[in-house]
Amino acid sequence: MAHILIIDDERSIRSTLKEILEFEKYQVDEAKDGEEGMALIEKNNYDLVLCDIKMPKMDGMEVLEKALELGKDTQFIMVSAHGSIETAVEATKKGAFDFIQKPPDLNRLLVSVRNALDKSSLVSETKVLKKKINKTFDILGKSPAIEDVRKTIEKVAPTDARVFVTGPNGSGKELVAKWLHAKSNRAAGPMVEVNCAAIPGELIESELFGHEKGSFTSAIKQRIGKFEQASGGTLFLDEIGDMSLSAQAKVLRALQENKITRVGGEKEIKVDVRIVAATNKNILKEIEENRFREDLYHRLGVILIQVPPLNERREDIPLLIEKFIGETADEYKTTPKKIDPKAVAYLQTLEWPGNIRELKNVVERLIIMSDSLISLEDAQKYANK
Repeated sequence: MAHILIIDDERSIRSTLKEILEFEKYQVDEAKDGEEGMALIEKNNYDLVLCDIKMPKMDGMEVLEKALELGKDTQFIMVSAHGSIETAVEATKKGAFDFIQKPPDLNRLLVSVRNALDKSSLVSETKVLKKKINKTFDILGKSPAIEDVRKTIEKVAPTDARVFVTGPNGSGKELVAKWLHAKSNRAAGPMVEVNCAAIPGELIESELFGHEKGSFTSAIKQRIGKFEQASGGTLFLDEIGDMSLSAQAKVLRALQENKITRVGGEKEIKVDVRIVAATNKNILKEIEENRFREDLYHRLGVILIQVPPLNERREDIPLLIEKFIGETADEYKTTPKKIDPKAVAYLQTLEWPGNIRELKNVVERLIIMSDSLISLEDAQKYANK
């Protein structure tokens, strides 16, 4: 139910508006002047304020300005018997959603109220989505190892330099790639991800470069590859250490010439992509054993970022636990649970072969299985299962 505040020094106007809005199933509060209205705005979160302009103590324009200074998402519809085009323009310039003259036309008022509430809802949803995105991309930690990663990203992201990210499974390589894209000059372009380990060797070239209709048995129509899809943005080649040598050779050529050719095609297609590659393998050992091309490694590895395993950044575990508790509460739409500092200290002593991904799963398990407080006993009982 939308929450609406009416601020007007005329009792009859307040009563009429309240009756109309309550009939429409809105929750309505009243204030007899600007000061009283401002006090209610500071105390409550209103979806909409219907505010008179000419009032004693504090006029409507001042109320509007002060409410916006508070950072409230509340929409304002200004109401006045002394309306003019200049007043309406001034109100909207200061942030009002609409301006209505007294006495208000009922249909006009209700349409404006519904539209303002729709905007209020969209603003709130956008903030929630942005918050989720920022949480998803947040690289938490104060350890020297993670500080180095963060500083490298800040320096490298604005350039078009290719980046090779290494680190064990679950350590956050994909997060590093997303940060590099989000902080780059290509952030408005696409970020296309390819998990090289999940694609069969015979299909990897079609996946990366696309194919022409009829180029092989199942090619019933033309396919645009990931290089073309990522043009103008970033192409993230995850687990590139699992890519076949033949596909590696074609990737190398694409990087050298900034051109690709679809499977079964002859036409060269120019592409403009920034490459971020990642692997959990010891790439130098892979090169030594002829499973990875050294020339491709040098093409990809202009900048090298080593993401540390969780065991090398144990001081970051409390921050990560707090983050995962908050995220899980948001996901389940519940109040975040408290965790005993002894439980946190115990979790810091454990080995984490699955790294951050494993810690996240453990925190979610503890939230589900424990009572309002996650105790040391809970951590000891459920962390190793």
